[in-house]
This record gives sequence, structure tokens and C-alpha cells, in this order.
Amino acid sequence: MNSIQELLAAAAELPADTAADAPLLLAHCLGKDRSWLYAWPEYRLNSAQLECYRSLLQRRRRGEPLAYLTGRKEFWSLQLRVTPDTLIPRPETELLVETALALPVKSKQPRVLDLGTGSGAIALALASERPRWRLTATDASSKALKLAEENAQRHGLDNIRFVRSDWFQEMERRAEYQLILSNPPYVAEDDPHLLEDGLPHEPIAALTAGADGLRDLRNIIHSAPGFLQPEGWLLVEHGMDQGAVVRQLFEEAGFRCVQTRRDLEHRDRISLGCYSP
Repeated sequence: MNSIQELLAAAAELPADTAADAPLLLAHCLGKDRSWLYAWPEYRLNSAQLECYRSLLQRRRRGEPLAYLTGRKEFWSLQLRVTPDTLIPRPETELLVETALALPVKSKQPRVLDLGTGSGAIALALASERPRWRLTATDASSKALKLAEENAQRHGLDNIRFVRSDWFQEMERRAEYQLILSNPPYVAEDDPHLLEDGLPHEPIAALTAGADGLRDLRNIIHSAPGFLQPEGWLLVEHGMDQGAVVRQLFEEAGFRCVQTRRDLEHRDRISLGCYSP
């Protein structure tokens, strides 16, 4: 049994998540797109292709995320390379990008800071939409930063500089930026969801932030005023049950126009505020 038709028919009997991803894994092993599979159902895999497919299928059955198996994930229409050194970009994070693009940023060439860039998803999306923006993307992980740089080069985006920094630690403290964004870790260390949906395969340091999940959000919101120009904006992603406390943190740090936006599932997802010293 090694034709595309036979393999896909067998995969249909597997658990739902694995069955749904089987065509994508098969296409990946063949170096084709998914539509090619259905145009050539009689194609028979050679031994190397068959071993690739069976190996990835087994790993998917054990819960390893599809993005890590194929090494890529789409975000904001950009195909990004991903590895287990970074979180897999989520569709809900696109709300952060969408909101940033709609803000009343006064400068024609604003300076923008993406904290904890990971694979570079947020910074690359903004850079692709606003080529005149001058972006800085930081990460504490040298492996993540290297991956983000590779993704930027792959898409020909040269308006981003990459800096290794644990949040603001290595950044020069001055009011330089009109916009700061971050999708930091915000899951509590004992949250049972960490055992579900492939999360055990993702870097724990990029997921959890102390007992209440707010450690890094507190740090970012408290520190951001020292790096924002007057009337500059801070946007952060957070958990669906953290909206109220994050808004309070913004207000305590001197932000105004503080608000929370909901994702497509109507869950609190990002909060933002304008700094007014």
C-alpha cells in the first residue's frame, strides 16, 4: 500500500486531528502542494518518501504540532519557518498586527519595537505592510533571533533590526519608540492546558510567566513608558481572563485610552494604551 489514494484512504481511519493533517504531511514529504495529491492519486511513493510520511504521521499521532513537522507556518499571508525553539504563531495574534496598523501613529517613519519576537511573525507582518516603518525586534533566545532574521531575509524585509535582549534589559533607555508591541508568555505555571493541544512540544519559557501568568506583562507595562515617546502606544497580547487586570496595570503605569480588544471567539485577547506623561 504505497499509492497516494491508498495512503489517504488509510489515514482517514486515524484520529481526527491526524487524519486532517495527513494530506499536508504527505504533500510535504513529496515536495508538492496538497492539490497535487488529488490530481495524481495513483502516484506511488518510493521507499524514502514512504518512510518520511510514516515517520511524520506517527509523530503527529503522538501530539507533535503540524508546524514543527513541516517546519513552516503561515501568519499574515507570510510563510514562516518555525522550529521547536520558538512558539508556533497563532491566528489570534494577527489581531495585534491589525490593531497596530490602524493606530493613529503621527510619524511617517515611526520607530516600532517588537518584544519577544520569536519566529519574527509580528515584526515581519508589520514590516511587510509598512516598509517605511523602522522596526526593532528583540528576543532573549539567540536561536529564536537567528530564525527571525532568516525569515526576514527570506521575505526580503530589510527594515527590521534584530537585537538580543531579555525584554528591555539590553535596550538603551530613552524615549525612542512610537509603538511597542509584545506577545509575551502569559500562562500560569500550573495551568492544566499546558498538557493539551501540542503545548508540551513548545518551549515552556515562551508560554509561562510565574504563578499567575502576569510576571512578564507587569514587567513590560511598567517599563514601557521609559522607551515610548509622548503619545506612543503599547499593545500586548494576554490570556482571555486577564483583560481587567492588564487594563489596571496600564492605568497604573500612566497610560490613557486603555482598552481591550476581543478575538474572533469573542475572548479578551489584546490590550493597548497611549502613554501620556
